[in-house]
Amino acid sequence: MVANSLIELDRDHLIHSVTSWSDHERRGVTVLQSGQGVYLTDIEGRTLLDAFSGLWCVNVGYGRQSIVDVAAEQMGRLPYATGYFSFGSEPAIRLAARLAELAPGDLNHVFFTLGGSDAIDSAIRFIRYHSNVTGRPEKKHLIALDKGYHGSSSTGAGVTGLANFHRDFDLPFAFQHHIPAPYPYRSEHQVDDAAIITASVRSLHDKVAEIGADKVAAFFCEPIQGSAGVIVPPRGWLKAMREACTELGILMVADEVITGFGRTGPLFGCEHEGVVPDLMTMAKGLTAGYSPMGAVMMTDGFYEAMRDGTKAGLPIGHGLTYSAHPVSAAVGLEVLRLYTEEGIVANGQKVGALFERRLATLADHPLVGDIRSRGMLAGVELVTSKALKTKPAPSLGLSEHLSQAGYRNGLIFRAFADGIVGFAPPLCCTEDEIELIVGRFRKTLDDVMDIKEIRDAVE
Repeated sequence: MVANSLIELDRDHLIHSVTSWSDHERRGVTVLQSGQGVYLTDIEGRTLLDAFSGLWCVNVGYGRQSIVDVAAEQMGRLPYATGYFSFGSEPAIRLAARLAELAPGDLNHVFFTLGGSDAIDSAIRFIRYHSNVTGRPEKKHLIALDKGYHGSSSTGAGVTGLANFHRDFDLPFAFQHHIPAPYPYRSEHQVDDAAIITASVRSLHDKVAEIGADKVAAFFCEPIQGSAGVIVPPRGWLKAMREACTELGILMVADEVITGFGRTGPLFGCEHEGVVPDLMTMAKGLTAGYSPMGAVMMTDGFYEAMRDGTKAGLPIGHGLTYSAHPVSAAVGLEVLRLYTEEGIVANGQKVGALFERRLATLADHPLVGDIRSRGMLAGVELVTSKALKTKPAPSLGLSEHLSQAGYRNGLIFRAFADGIVGFAPPLCCTEDEIELIVGRFRKTLDDVMDIKEIRDAVE
């Protein structure tokens, strides 16, 4: 009765993110009731292994009592402190300092947000301000990757390179541009990493030349494109793009909202190639999903140009009521401690290597066209013809079948609409839990192959 009541209340009142509202009303909500470790329990008592960490974020797993304790203590002592009027709180100050210590290079300055979307939006505002106060008012255009995801704010969604975030929202804006993603599986240079990298660098140069070098302010990219279906570029790509940005005189913004905090192995995805961006955005793993928080980090040079370019006595007019929230900051400090002192990141590195090896065993399945992974972040691209790399026809409803079969098998993952499956297991997974994820997913693929329409479509 309680479950039915909640389903009806949800149907009547709660708007869900990035979903078909009419489809959701017909389907009804799945109510999650509790979580412990890598497992979730729904309101009907089903236990599910969460191989997607909520939404790429619950890196330390559910039910971490130490996080609950620091949040409760901070909430009892000082539940809120504004960052306006030169006020602050100890947790926020210490978290900013700790992030500066851990981040690459001279990314020493932090503006806290509520999540990834407003971190991107803040970065865009800072970039525009930076161009103005450094005497380059025409330098406002932004370039990003096709299929990239940079949030769904009114401005940031235009930097995102996914059609669902543009359609009927009048996006992207005229100052927002995209170049092709480095997508090895669907590239004409599939087996040639150097050619893929060269093509990306050339695309960036060509786009800057098309717009005008004096008009392009920044290039946005994820070290790995998460919402694109986990597109893993060739090693060396990120460094080459950093070098191209420097050569072209444009800023590089690394969006580490998904890849940050151990998701791909090191604490930040940029560390794989020793890259220091001018700005870095983060969220998700910053608090492991236990409370809302994101951040923009900026280098000394970028920060100082904004500071020194602003007339004394004038505020830099960007702020958020809940920026540097003390409870979220306290949570962030404890989560960082778990990553570094309690071995969560080290565990993720160990089981991430196993995860990559075990996922590779799925390559023999009739539906599997491509498997790509780095650490505890992976995508499995499904096709109906391995030889032709044929995407499943939308009429097959493959993503819905996958989600339903996975749920029956006690496994949560992300089934993208175009036949790609995303995985982002908690970094605290054991080796046995990794084996369970891969085993349950193979069973899910087999169950989907038992559907006549899908079986008949596979060549």
